[in-house]
Amino acid sequence: MPQDGIDNAPPSPLEFQVMVQKRVRIAVVGAGAVGGYFGAKMAHSGQEVAFMARGEHHQAIRADGLKVKSGAGDLHIRSRFTADPGEVGAVDLVLFSVKSYSTEEAAERLAPLLGEKTTILSLQNGVDNPDKIARLWGRNRTLAGVVYIGARVSSPGVIEHSGGGRIVMGELDGGVGEATEAVREMLSGAQIPCSISTEIRKVMWGKLAWNAPFCAIACLTRATTKEIVESESLRKLAVDGMAEVIEAAKSQGFELAPTIVEETLNLSRDLGHFKPSMLQDLEAGKPLEYEAFNGVVVNTLRRAGKAAPINQLFYGALKFLDGKIRGRGVA
Repeated sequence: MPQDGIDNAPPSPLEFQVMVQKRVRIAVVGAGAVGGYFGAKMAHSGQEVAFMARGEHHQAIRADGLKVKSGAGDLHIRSRFTADPGEVGAVDLVLFSVKSYSTEEAAERLAPLLGEKTTILSLQNGVDNPDKIARLWGRNRTLAGVVYIGARVSSPGVIEHSGGGRIVMGELDGGVGEATEAVREMLSGAQIPCSISTEIRKVMWGKLAWNAPFCAIACLTRATTKEIVESESLRKLAVDGMAEVIEAAKSQGFELAPTIVEETLNLSRDLGHFKPSMLQDLEAGKPLEYEAFNGVVVNTLRRAGKAAPINQLFYGALKFLDGKIRGRGVA
């Protein structure tokens, strides 16, 4: 279990210089589309990577390795695949990419992976997951990451990469330490485009401006991103939902760029007939991240004394669908 007194000091510059030059030990916690893709890139670059997954996907990669199908080049990774962190031991870097509703449960199981100098990089959607990790294991070892990628688990053991693959990451307090620079170098060394932001919380809210409306509308209408943008009624719904996210971010002290709405609509149009991750989950019969996408907007604005009617509607409808998926009946 996590201990408040654990040594969370980041590695010294010399320690990380040696780490970057040697074969780094990495654990991917949540080796689905996102974690599996980036972990496969790291393994392909020569790093020692252990992948943690579960269910049919876990069984498939244990039997025949992890396969990535991509226009940039296919990969077939044979590595350590397990569901038990205790089988892996302490690593240098944890790529933490479980769904947001599993953050605390998965984070509590990280203890066997953590040495004195281990860094945890959250590659999750939402705006509060890194804080949940930091409360357990310390802010000094926790990095927030925002991912821009089109990928899905097309069948157990197989990840289909359709585009993107960029990571923006940063420290929760806005600093840039040697450990953060070294993680960027590790990722860049695996041909993963990566940059460091001193305003990572603002970046997370910026991505939520896309996730909150587009994932919800896609689930409720079964529409692709292009269909949403090209429909006058759905586009207006998305814009109104984004406006609430922008207002919620502002209440937290983060002023998103005035151009974010137009940029988000253009991005969605350029994605073509892309299915957002939550629609993929819905179609696969998996739980939905409505709390991290829409609940956080509703609750943030409520605390500020304001309403979020669009995201409240999204939240209620998605909660119903999630309840059916989880077998709770009407929620």
